[in-house]
Amino acid sequence: MALLKMKFSQQRRVRLAQGLWLLSWLAVMCGAFIFSLGVYLKIELLRRDEVMDNTEIHVVPNLLMMVGLASIGANWVASRVCQDSLDASRFPRWNVLLLAWYAVAALLCCLLLAVVVLSYALQGRLEESLKVGLRNGIRFYKDTDIPGRCFQKETIDHLQMEFRCCGNNNFKDWFEIQWVSNRYLDFTSQEVKDRIRSNVDGRYLLDGVPFSCCNPASPRPCLQNHLTDSRAHYNYEYQSEELNLYSRGCRQALTDYYMGLMNSTGPGVLSVILIQLSVLLSMRYLQTAVEGAMALEAPEGESEGYILEKGVKETYADIKAKVLDLLKFAQVDPASEATGAGEGEKAAEASEKAATPPPAS
Repeated sequence: MALLKMKFSQQRRVRLAQGLWLLSWLAVMCGAFIFSLGVYLKIELLRRDEVMDNTEIHVVPNLLMMVGLASIGANWVASRVCQDSLDASRFPRWNVLLLAWYAVAALLCCLLLAVVVLSYALQGRLEESLKVGLRNGIRFYKDTDIPGRCFQKETIDHLQMEFRCCGNNNFKDWFEIQWVSNRYLDFTSQEVKDRIRSNVDGRYLLDGVPFSCCNPASPRPCLQNHLTDSRAHYNYEYQSEELNLYSRGCRQALTDYYMGLMNSTGPGVLSVILIQLSVLLSMRYLQTAVEGAMALEAPEGESEGYILEKGVKETYADIKAKVLDLLKFAQVDPASEATGAGEGEKAAEASEKAATPPPAS
């Protein structure tokens, strides 16, 4: 018994082909949208590549770009099938290709669904990548004269100003690293000597932050040095003062930004999945309806269209049987091999006996 069977007259088949043609081109545009979305997300990730420890999150834009291009091609083919569906001489050439087209269309839907899942599942990996990358970026902030790191200071400063953040977790991260290069330190100064001697690793540590941590919205002029010393500034209390620095860490700011981008793709991708499924099901109805009309040798008569020729269980059993037959055909039976080898040996012995002359009497 066919699954979801429907009757199609000639007029209804024409309307189905026309509607599917329009839907196919809509799916082509959706594929272009998915591809553009992947390119934009890829560019945004590459812009902050210096503050990321790995590129695992890039699997999301890579999948979007790949699926977008494949969707454009698959749905363009669907539009061509719609044009040929009303021509009895041209439609049969698509029969074999449509089997592959159904597999590609179903795979595209599965990949798009995987993109939605990965967008949420990779949040922890993104946070860990940013945590390690930002920690290294802050540590190399002072290395403006070392090849490969000379632009790290500019990157971190732009990042903190653009995302209104400071440090990795918060502004106190700058207290734990030396972010002023030795070339800008006066080693004849007693203060510099005392700070270096007071540190076990011989680093010049400050209770201060770079200028890019300053919040311009604060009414007070920026305080970026001696932040833990309440006596260093007038009318200032470190423990209770609302600092005029960005309070949010850059790891949280970047995680929120990228997760916001990827989460916003979810509804759009789900909409594309629904459109692609509509194209897939409509194409199946059109194919079976046109083939039914051709089988009846009545192109203008009424025919049946369906999704599956049999029920789900019967279709699954047929597919399973075909796959098992293919596997059996590909395998070589060891018993038959042994039998063939035995017969070959017997034949060889017989030929040797025939070739050996009888002993002279």
